Amino acid sequence: MLRVRNLDKTYKIGTFGTGSLRAVRDVSFDVARGEVVSLIGESGSGKSTIGKMVLRLISTTAGSIEFDGTEITGLERGKLRGYYRRAQGVFQDPFSSYNPIFKVDRVFDTLRGSYFPTLSRADWQDRLHSAITSVSLEPAAVLGKYPHQLSGGQLQRLLIARALLLDIELLVADEIISMLDASTRIDVLNLLGELRAKGLGILFVTHDLSLGNYVSDRVIILYQGRIVESGLTAKVFGDPLHPYTRRLLASVPQLDAKWEDVEASQAARDAALEGRCPFHEQPAGGTGLVEADDGHQVGCFAMSATDPCPMTGDHP
Repeated sequence: MLRVRNLDKTYKIGTFGTGSLRAVRDVSFDVARGEVVSLIGESGSGKSTIGKMVLRLISTTAGSIEFDGTEITGLERGKLRGYYRRAQGVFQDPFSSYNPIFKVDRVFDTLRGSYFPTLSRADWQDRLHSAITSVSLEPAAVLGKYPHQLSGGQLQRLLIARALLLDIELLVADEIISMLDASTRIDVLNLLGELRAKGLGILFVTHDLSLGNYVSDRVIILYQGRIVESGLTAKVFGDPLHPYTRRLLASVPQLDAKWEDVEASQAARDAALEGRCPFHEQPAGGTGLVEADDGHQVGCFAMSATDPCPMTGDHP
């Protein structure tokens, strides 16, 4: 369904745009129908930038993004409406998606005017109530309310309901539960699981490895805009091969471990990883990914033949 190939994004920075920052480097992946693929990485790894490029909220510098065989990076504004009928995004802060002076009904009325102008009022109400009910909300309890009168979890689920009104096939979920409390988080995640079972493809953007493990079929580990490891969730999390992936997993708090024990374990892992990156013999530049196992790819994260390895300081 979604096919991303050799995606790059470079921002102009500095005075008068004389400098540049390469935020995404040669990224390739697919998302199939009924599949959840997670982009995982620390802040600045490029994961949100990738999500915004998939949704055409920002332009690409290089590479291609295809949706059902149609290249969307060059779609004209008039044809984007058709794409947005099939692909939508939900973002981290639900409050920023609503105008505080309008009731939440306004979000849905705008959708009706753009995509369902000929639908009768009664048919629209039936469709709207069905979408809101499908995200475990009571229409009477949320419609007619201002954003500040609803919780973050309610607003987030209303945004998902808005996407469902269009019968979308792809959802870009960018840190959608990071601002929610624990009880609401599991409700939203379980809702995504139900939507996935109905055939919705989900690109799940997160910095939280626990969430990626919980919700994903496949995961993509990003470092400085480049993929360093990817594959089936069970394989990447169960047998992490890249030093960066191992360090990420080691940083996840464990309920059954004390802080002192975790520190000692991390020190032992660091000692074991001293020296050259074990993947330094792979060609630097390009994707640098090799098939370590069926459904599991790993590679060197050196950015070029002259760049030092960020983990060891050595050159590839």
